Amino acid sequence: MSGQIVRKPSPEEVELERKQTELAELESQLAQRELDLATFQAELHAFEHRYLQAVGIRHQELDRIEAQIAEYIAHLEANKDFRPSDRLKQLYREVAKQIHPDLATDPAERAKRVELMAAANRAYEEGNERKLQAILSTWSLSPESVVGQGAEAELMRTIRKIAQSQHRLMMIEEKLKSLNKTELRQLQLKAHKAQSAGRDLLSEMAKKVDQQIMKAQTRLNNLKAKVG
Repeated sequence: MSGQIVRKPSPEEVELERKQTELAELESQLAQRELDLATFQAELHAFEHRYLQAVGIRHQELDRIEAQIAEYIAHLEANKDFRPSDRLKQLYREVAKQIHPDLATDPAERAKRVELMAAANRAYEEGNERKLQAILSTWSLSPESVVGQGAEAELMRTIRKIAQSQHRLMMIEEKLKSLNKTELRQLQLKAHKAQSAGRDLLSEMAKKVDQQIMKAQTRLNNLKAKVG
């Protein structure tokens, strides 16, 4: 006998190993569903590109006119000052205190904090208290917010990573369902059906855009007359 004492793993270390195995399996499943989502989105984008190619020139003209309409409407409306509420300022200070990138301990965490702070800045400028509160709530449940070292802290981070992966899987499924309900997806299905019947749906739509351009131009001319 060597006389060496074999250290028995602590309950936290045993649970950590089990959770790490669960996380690895979940991340593998997540990677496949991420691929499925990316493939579906790529197919939709390819169809969208064909759609824009068919009616691109007309949409550019319509967008140009609509942009001018927006400018004239903005000119006619009174300017609004930015007046953040006390609650909004309090939420932003709390976000900065908890999430500021300077508090990061490694590059990956810093990148995450930079992204969240950018979102917080946008929410603050928009006066969106709900969005700032959501950022705080999300951070409080993230693995990055867990401090400390050792099996207990790592177990908590692993559990939160599992929760994040499960949430992401749920979001992917919802995103796929949502994409299937979008106008672009429905248009893609209609285009395939029309093609089977010998029709060119995109060409038909281009003619309708021409009509929209005429209406938009009339509206723009009316606004120009008001501004003088």
